[in-house]
Amino acid sequence: MVKRAGGSLLLSIQINREAQQPVSTQLCIALREMILTGGFLAGERLPASRTLARDLGLSRNTVIEVFDRLVAEGLLESRTGAGTFVSAVLNVSRPKPQQPDAPPLVHSAPKLSGMMAQAVSRFGDRKRLPHMARAFTTALPAFDVFPMAQWARLSAKYLRGARDDILGYGDPDGLPQLRRALASHLRVNRGIACEAEQIFIVGGAQQAFHLIGSTLLNPGENVWFENPGAIGARNSLIACGANLVPVPVDAEGLRVDEALRLSPQFRLAFVTPSHQQPMGNVMSLERRFALLNAAERAGAWVIEDDYDGEFFFTGRPPPTLKSVDTNGQVIYVGTFSKSLFPALRLGYVLVPPTLVDTFGTIMSKFLPGVPSHTQAMVAEFIDEGYFASHVRRMRLIYRERHDVLLAAAHQRLTGLLDVQPTHGGLHTIALLPASMSETAISRDAEQRQVTVSPISRFALAPVAVNGLVMGYAGVSPKLITAGVEVLAQVLEARLSLAGKRKTQAR
Repeated sequence: MVKRAGGSLLLSIQINREAQQPVSTQLCIALREMILTGGFLAGERLPASRTLARDLGLSRNTVIEVFDRLVAEGLLESRTGAGTFVSAVLNVSRPKPQQPDAPPLVHSAPKLSGMMAQAVSRFGDRKRLPHMARAFTTALPAFDVFPMAQWARLSAKYLRGARDDILGYGDPDGLPQLRRALASHLRVNRGIACEAEQIFIVGGAQQAFHLIGSTLLNPGENVWFENPGAIGARNSLIACGANLVPVPVDAEGLRVDEALRLSPQFRLAFVTPSHQQPMGNVMSLERRFALLNAAERAGAWVIEDDYDGEFFFTGRPPPTLKSVDTNGQVIYVGTFSKSLFPALRLGYVLVPPTLVDTFGTIMSKFLPGVPSHTQAMVAEFIDEGYFASHVRRMRLIYRERHDVLLAAAHQRLTGLLDVQPTHGGLHTIALLPASMSETAISRDAEQRQVTVSPISRFALAPVAVNGLVMGYAGVSPKLITAGVEVLAQVLEARLSLAGKRKTQAR
C-alpha cells in the first residue's frame, strides 16, 4: 500500500505510446524526477510491480526493468519479501526542493579560465543560423541529389567487416586508405604536390582550425583574418587566444598592404583564396605571392581554408594557395561537409613536411581520432570514382540553381536587391541600398521562413558593404523562386514603411 500522496502521484504519470522514446524510459524518467524532487520520502514503499503495471497499463516486466534500473542508480532499494523502497540515503543526500513562496535562488556565473572567458565574450552572436534546406540557407549542399544508394551500399559493406576495424581504436592520424586517397585527389584535382603522411584526419574543419591555433599560437599573438570572414574559423582561433587583426578584402582577396600596415608582425594568416567567405571573390595570383612573401618575412604560417573550392562553374577551379607555396608555409584545410554532407564531421589538415612530426605526436597523444568505418566509406567513395562523379554532377546542379536565383532576382528584385553572380561555391551575396538595414531585412525574412544573413554578421570590424549572404546550393529551383518572391515582399514592405514615415515626418 502506498502512503501519502504516492498513489495519486504515480497515477499522474503520463505514458505516450506514440513517442519514439520507449515506455520504459518514460516511466524511469518520471519516477526518478518524483524521487529527486521530494514526491516520495526516503524509506517510503512503492507499490508492487504488478499493481503499478495494472494502474499504468504497462507490462509487469517493463515496471520490473525500471525498478531494477533505479535500484542500480541507488535511488531505490529492493528488500526481499518486503518490496521496493525509496533509498534511505536520500534522507540526508537529496537537495531540498525550493518552496513555492521562497525567493529565487541566486546562482553565481560559472568561473571560466581567463582565456575562455575572454573568448566567450568575443564569439559574437550566440544565435545559430537555421541549418535546414530552405531558401536561402548557407553552407548546405544538395541533400536531395546525394547518391544515397551508393552510400548505403558502402555503409552496409563496412558494417559487415572485421569488428576490430569497426569497433576498435583507429589510427589517430587517420585511416591510411583515406590519407592515400586524399593525397591522390589533391594532386590530380587541386594541383597540390603532397604525400599521404602530410595529411591528418580530423572531426571537421573547425577542429582543424583549433588544432592549428593551439599548436602554433601563443595567447595574444596576432593573426591576420579576412574581414568579413568565416565565422567558424574565427571562433576556433579566438578560443586559442588569438588576437585577430581584421584585414579588409576586395575583388582580389585579402589586402596584404593593409594587413602589413595594421600588423607587420603576425604569427598566422587565415584566408579563403578560392572563394572568399562570404564575399565570393578569388584571390589574385599577385595577392597570393604578396601574402606568401609577407609570411616568409614574418616567420608566419598561412591557413588556407578550401571549404568549397571543388565547385567552380567556369572551366577548371582556381589553383589553391598551397599549390604555389614553395617554402612550406601554407597549412591546407579541407572538409567533406560541403562536398558530401556535414553530418560526417570529417575534415583534414595537410601540413608542410616540417610540421609532420609535431602533428603526428599531437594526434597520437591527444586527439581521439575519427571513426574508422566512416573514413573507410569515404576512402572507397573516392577510390571507386564516386566522389569525382558526384563533384562533377554537383557543379552542374549548383550552376543551374545559381542561374535560377539570378533569373528570379532579375525578374522580381530589380531595384530592390542586387544579387551578384559568382564563379562557384554554394552561396553568393546580394547588395542592398545604403538606406536599407541588412539586419532588419534578415529579421523580417526569418519571420517568413526565409534565411538571409547580413554581411555584418561575418565582420570583425565594420565593413562598407551593405548586403545579404544567400545560399542556393541546398535549395531546389522551385524553393529558390518562392524564396525570391518572399524576399521581394519583405523588401517592398520595408520600402513602404519607410515611405510612410517620411510622409508623417513632413
